[in-house]
Amino acid sequence: MSLLPLIIAGPLLRHTDNNGFTVWCVSTEACTPSLTLNGERITTSVHTVCIGKKAFVYLLTATPESGLSAGERYSYDLTFSATDQQSRWDREKAEFCYPDENAFSFYWQPTLNNVLHGSCRKPHHPETDALTRVDKLIAEELNGGLTRPDILLLTGDQVYSDDVAGPTLQAIQKVISLLELHPEPLEGAIIDHSSALADHPLNYYQRDRILPSIATNTALSKLFFGAKQKPVFTSVNAKNHLISLAEILAMYLLVWSPSLWRCIRLSVDEVPDEYKQQFEREQTVIQKFVETLPRIRRALAHIPVYMIFDDHDVTDDWNLTRGWEQEVYGHPLSRRMVGNALVGYWLCQGWGNQPDKFIHIEEQARTVFTSEGLVEQDTFISTLFDFEEWHYSLNTSPPVYVMDTRTRRWRSESSLNKPSGLMDWEALCEFQQALIGQHAVIVVSAAPIYGVKMIEAIQKVFTFFGKALTVDAENWMAHKGTANVILNIFRHYKTPPEFIILSGDVHYSFVYDVRLRFRRNSPHITQFTCSGIKNTFPPGLLKWLERLNRWFYGHKSPLNVFTRRRNMAVRSRPPNGRGRKALLNCSAIGQLVLRENDTTVTCRALCGNGDTVEFPPREEDKKGDE
Repeated sequence: MSLLPLIIAGPLLRHTDNNGFTVWCVSTEACTPSLTLNGERITTSVHTVCIGKKAFVYLLTATPESGLSAGERYSYDLTFSATDQQSRWDREKAEFCYPDENAFSFYWQPTLNNVLHGSCRKPHHPETDALTRVDKLIAEELNGGLTRPDILLLTGDQVYSDDVAGPTLQAIQKVISLLELHPEPLEGAIIDHSSALADHPLNYYQRDRILPSIATNTALSKLFFGAKQKPVFTSVNAKNHLISLAEILAMYLLVWSPSLWRCIRLSVDEVPDEYKQQFEREQTVIQKFVETLPRIRRALAHIPVYMIFDDHDVTDDWNLTRGWEQEVYGHPLSRRMVGNALVGYWLCQGWGNQPDKFIHIEEQARTVFTSEGLVEQDTFISTLFDFEEWHYSLNTSPPVYVMDTRTRRWRSESSLNKPSGLMDWEALCEFQQALIGQHAVIVVSAAPIYGVKMIEAIQKVFTFFGKALTVDAENWMAHKGTANVILNIFRHYKTPPEFIILSGDVHYSFVYDVRLRFRRNSPHITQFTCSGIKNTFPPGLLKWLERLNRWFYGHKSPLNVFTRRRNMAVRSRPPNGRGRKALLNCSAIGQLVLRENDTTVTCRALCGNGDTVEFPPREEDKKGDE
């Protein structure tokens, strides 16, 4: 019997509708898995990608003959034709089933009343992973409590390809060896093959030096590997930036499941002396992260999960400026690194959102991922770079529209260093067309559409001096064209009267209620930003930025006239128990509760430390902080 588990990640429940449901998982053996529903085998479409000699990604789509019924509780399980594999799975799954359950359960809810969302899950951040709160909600429901939430929306930075702790990098490379994940040749580096990374003296905390010593090395190193001090936000630790596709895929296996952590042993002795203390500090935090993974793996098997990328899923400042794109995509190593991260996103996140969108990509992937290794890898990467269907929508009530704010940018024509718009004109027109005729809509934008004005003002100053990269000028107002179009969409007479925006990215949480000035029949716009799942903003800095925001952009401030949102009244909802503070700084999952015939939505932050913080709406006669 193999020492490796049969299923090393998943089952992770993905796209679910009235026709059936999709499950993602990874096996260490080539097998013929299928799905059962309520104990009975059902028609299962099996899609496989071989990512190594002992690693196979499966996307399983079940289509029961009678479809799914709204609000009914279903149980599902993996089943295998080989008796020994079935026996192993029956033993393995016991850890990931809830007490008194021997399978996984879910609901299909076409009418959304209870939606969870969150972003920014960094394993080596000291905060407790807020995904544990999802597990708690499901456990309570199975124990006779309230019905579990309808869906979980992960709105960006589910993984950090660019900010990796030393122990995580070591675990990644041990997993690559353990599973024999496909290696690849590298062009434009001081090494010519990914198999040389693990033993290279620059492997830990010095990966920026793996770039070749050429004329453009300094600029490229600063752009791509970061390590730049950011006065407004945090310093970026990109010295362990993942490079190969095998590293990206191993990372996903380690952040979604505890299985492989149990098969490896970390050692500080493999790290250069000057980094040993940092490695040991990070290892303490990583160990606590690993301890929560059984609960998180269990939760993600029991609720439909949808995902969209943000920059750290690929690399910091991904496509932020036209200059960034020219520099990074113009170098073979950095282009490959960005491409590898996008391949990993497709395989482990994007594919399961709406599998039918990726039929042609899957067909090409079967020729790229072979039992002998990777073939035409760069051609496949180019296909993904050209793909324009990363966004998607859910046919629910209200419908959910998930934006792609990373790959269809509105690039600045006046300067290489000015921020690109988060969506270009064509993408925004498609977005607007999708909204016409809807009474209500939930929109997912990785970055808040309505940000904190003080922070946006600081970003604008740095942008003026050509330093957009220094302060992560990732906001909707940073590009005039994008800002005007998105705000005009809200002002359009056919805009849905009930408009909810879910966002993350910023590492703190807040709720804004937005109304159009000088309009009697303004749409009700609520923006609920919840970030991060396992990340926070530097507390001292956030305290001062919020205070400055109240001073300079209070509701009576004349400075509001000079903002792009001057025709909109933006009112914050201070969280309970936080006084005048509008911003909540803790790891959390957002919970959005909708009620029929009630335009006031309930917004809660389910914090990793166990607290539940509600953002109650203001009384109509009170004015907000902006």
